[in-house]
Amino acid sequence: MQTGAPPKAGTLHVVATPIGHLGDLSARALETLGRVDAICAEDTRHTRQLLGHFGVERPLLALHEHNEDAQAASLVERLRSGQSLALVSDAGTPLVSDPGYRLVRAARAAGIRVSPVPGPCAAIAALSVAGLPSDRFAFEGFLPAKGGARRDRLARLAPEPRTLLFYESGHRIGDSLADMAAAFGPARPAVLARELTKLFETVLGETLAELVQQVRDDPNQRRGEFVVVVQGAGEDADGRIAEGRRVYAALAAHLPPSTAAKVAAELTGAPRKALYGASG
Repeated sequence: MQTGAPPKAGTLHVVATPIGHLGDLSARALETLGRVDAICAEDTRHTRQLLGHFGVERPLLALHEHNEDAQAASLVERLRSGQSLALVSDAGTPLVSDPGYRLVRAARAAGIRVSPVPGPCAAIAALSVAGLPSDRFAFEGFLPAKGGARRDRLARLAPEPRTLLFYESGHRIGDSLADMAAAFGPARPAVLARELTKLFETVLGETLAELVQQVRDDPNQRRGEFVVVVQGAGEDADGRIAEGRRVYAALAAHLPPSTAAKVAAELTGAPRKALYGASG
């Protein structure tokens, strides 16, 4: 007895959802969410509210950082069997500082079609209104929560010539901005984008020192979700100073400050006066 051909594999749709304003859900995204067999969601409660607003009822499957490894294989089998799935995060474009890459990688390795349904992304939205160089940029996501690790990461990024994008939370934004000012220099141009597309959206464009002061003075600027956009170091004097500060910080842990500054200046070409005491 002959058996039929194996079922055609389904598609994994990676669907961007609103970061705030529900009007930003595209018609294609809504149509896709309404016809897939199930939706893989970072937080099913959050996604259920979004679907309810648009009158969409589909089965929801929890897929988050704690269960993605375990769930990926079974989800790929569902795709192999002919089901189509959508992957969404709590807000914005999945996989941008959100879970999902393990499932996408497993699906692609299995020969499953993975199709993007593009839309909102907080990092790109912030970059589009920052007024800072956007021809080359680097997305750094969330900085380490602990101060020492955060400062170390920023010190290594100080000489980066590309515009830098960071995500940050309300309870760390003040400390993170202060650490950025110390690592990159207080005069470095930067933009703080808060609650993008939401009711209390604000976009502040200042130097890092001015942003530190504004966030310190205004409690409202410490509430919500943040994207920080920081202009990259110049490839000339600014870059040398940033690299000099990074080298100085490393040397100062083992040498007297004056010696550390002298050696860092010799190694990087940065002015010694711009380095001495830079980590204080």
